[in-house]
Amino acid sequence: MITELEKQKYVELWDEPEPTLSMHPQKFALWLFLVTVVMFFAALTSAYIVRRVEGRDWLAFELPSMFWITSVVIILSSITMHWAYFSAQKDKLVTLKAMLVLTAILGVIFLIGQFYAWIYLVDHKIFFAGKEANPAGSFLYILTGLHGIHLVSAIVFLLIVLFLSFNYKIHAKSLLTIEMCTTYWHFLGALWIYLFIFLVNYH
Repeated sequence: MITELEKQKYVELWDEPEPTLSMHPQKFALWLFLVTVVMFFAALTSAYIVRRVEGRDWLAFELPSMFWITSVVIILSSITMHWAYFSAQKDKLVTLKAMLVLTAILGVIFLIGQFYAWIYLVDHKIFFAGKEANPAGSFLYILTGLHGIHLVSAIVFLLIVLFLSFNYKIHAKSLLTIEMCTTYWHFLGALWIYLFIFLVNYH
């Protein structure tokens, strides 16, 4: 026979709700933001293709060779960023700080490289607006400029993480902030590689 205690256990097991998948609200907000950015750049690249097909006033030109260098730089920065994250997981705080600093430096180098790419465009009479502007150049400025703005925000985020690491608030038991920063950094790296391949193939 089943005792009252066993009956109570069966009732508790029956009434116990099934575990549900959950995500930290901040991580959810980040992913929602990333989806928005993806949709925004997808719309821009789609508009780029449509405008190029029209052909009206579209003047092709050689892409700045600097884009190849900045692509390598941003890939390297993703490696150092992930190295920082792994170091935080293992409580290697000295390596964590060093990799965060190196990632920030590589991010700044990337932005400087993009600025020199713009100088190349201006030197070759490719302007964003004005009588001498053409849609191909305008789209290039918009795509690279908007990506650059997002990378500036990522560098600010990275500096916040670096500040927290110096205050011993980033470690194996406190990974949320650096995990979000790593996700954002990898996302922007992947976004640039996508834009670069897109421009090489459709420019």
